[in-house]
Amino acid sequence: MQALRDLFRAIEYSIPNIGIMDVIDMLVIAFVIYKLIRTIRGTSASYVVKAVVFLLIATGLTSLLQLNAVNFLLTRVLELGAVALLIVFQPELRRILEHLGSRRFKGLLGSRDDRTDLETAIEETVNACEILSQEKIGALIVFERGTPLSDQLKTGVILDAKLTTQLLRSVFYPKTALHDGAVIVRQARLAAAGCLLPLTENSHLSSDLGTRHRAGIGMSEVSDALVIIVSEETGAISVAVGGMLKRHLAPRMLEKLLKNELLNETDLQDDTLLGKLKRILKMGESRHAEK
Repeated sequence: MQALRDLFRAIEYSIPNIGIMDVIDMLVIAFVIYKLIRTIRGTSASYVVKAVVFLLIATGLTSLLQLNAVNFLLTRVLELGAVALLIVFQPELRRILEHLGSRRFKGLLGSRDDRTDLETAIEETVNACEILSQEKIGALIVFERGTPLSDQLKTGVILDAKLTTQLLRSVFYPKTALHDGAVIVRQARLAAAGCLLPLTENSHLSSDLGTRHRAGIGMSEVSDALVIIVSEETGAISVAVGGMLKRHLAPRMLEKLLKNELLNETDLQDDTLLGKLKRILKMGESRHAEK
């Protein structure tokens, strides 16, 4: 407890001496940690990070409680574990570094590439749905949003591929092994195919809705995901959002709906410096207009 009191006392003495550069330093660290969390969220690496955080907390507690033997073992584990993590996650680290190196500096101040990728994914999806509708091939496409769909991803086959019209058509072709399940789109990429979705328990739905529609509605009830359903019997295109089903959508109407639901949300979640400044300016204009 004495060590804890000394820590708080040191923090108290340090606060008056914090300058602008110290604040910037802390903001940079916070930004890097935030980006790292977003990168590994929903992946297998996230479980490893949780384990490392647990070990760090346990090591700190054993030091405070003066459990020297346990602290010694945990310290050795962390030292060896750091080297092991570099070896095990070498492909993931390389992919992250390549991603950072490929992004232009304007990604920090200007619009993100995420919006462009999502726009392309929407166009490819609409094109695929139009063709599938004409050919009366059933499809179930889930766009992940705020709620992670990790449990559903585990039930399918991980693809992590660029979303294209040809790929969607290939996945839902009747003679393929994955055509009966759903595909999940995460961050504008086709994350997995052949996924199982929860069926809705709503007993008031129309009797002409089959399992595919009930799975789409069920997925939208337990998450904020947007689900596109193409009927195998009629070729009709529907969208499930928030437990509600919008049926018989024309391809252009589908495109408009997807852009309204997904792109507007991307603008609200824009975490670039310019995106934050835009939101602040809009808030200021709104307050000025109210006055």
